[in-house]
Amino acid sequence: MKRFLGLFGALLIGFVLFAPGVLAAEPLPHTGRVLVSTEGDITLQAGEHADVIVVVNGVATIEGEVNTLVIVDGSATLSGARTGTVVAVRSPIEVGPDSVVLGEILTFESVVHQTGNAEVVGGVTDTASALVGLGAAIASAVLLLWIGFGIAMIAAGLLLAGLAARQVRTAEAVISEEPIMALAAGVLGLIAFPIVGIALIATLIGAPLGIAVLLEIWPLVAFAGYLVAGIWIGEWILRRTSPERIRERPYLASVVGLLILGLIGLVPILGLVSAIASVFGFGAVIVVGLRTLRGHLPDASVPGPMAARLAS
Repeated sequence: MKRFLGLFGALLIGFVLFAPGVLAAEPLPHTGRVLVSTEGDITLQAGEHADVIVVVNGVATIEGEVNTLVIVDGSATLSGARTGTVVAVRSPIEVGPDSVVLGEILTFESVVHQTGNAEVVGGVTDTASALVGLGAAIASAVLLLWIGFGIAMIAAGLLLAGLAARQVRTAEAVISEEPIMALAAGVLGLIAFPIVGIALIATLIGAPLGIAVLLEIWPLVAFAGYLVAGIWIGEWILRRTSPERIRERPYLASVVGLLILGLIGLVPILGLVSAIASVFGFGAVIVVGLRTLRGHLPDASVPGPMAARLAS
């Protein structure tokens, strides 16, 4: 089933890419007749007309007129036929004498054979090469989009490092010194935010606040948590590469950590690591926020080990 869907998807892409211009110029009439066969054969006799014929795992014998002929994992023989567009997926096509294909023959792993005075006005197009080009274009667009998101994340991290260095390092201290607390708060936050938001919406009176929780507060805290996780990773790396250097604000850590976190997220297996790191950061932000509200936030502007080095 997956194989068929993949082939049919390739067929549709090729049809969308190449068929519109051919169909627009095609002089064959339209009667609304559509013939479809799976695991069977179709024969269109001379003098008969069909707008569309689709054959899957079968043989199509065309002697009359058909606007669009689609063959998947089968074969087709045109004998004295007039067709508009022919699409073949893993299906050999025989264009016999006195046959005219007014449009293109679009192929995917298929062979076309012409005999006698057979004519293919639009030529034969291999959709596989077109799909490769389309894939390359999509890959380039995705890469540019990822680069754009990466630059935006790093810019946000630099802004956070500049405006809230103390709070960021306090959150980093939670990750370093209270990892279980950070993880537990992150997991509970993922559960609590949607529950609280939905509960507020259900009260009608609290609906605006519930919507704000779901669409503003929760995403903002999660985003801040991701940035904190990235900065923590950056500072962890920098402390090991240059332990003697004490930086007042974690600008460099923002760039290093968020870049690494973004690269890790591109790898399917390592993407889980990125997600777990984000949960730690999310939880650390929640813990710092709650402690700030309760007035229990420590005065140190850097994590414990860094504070000790500064004091010495």
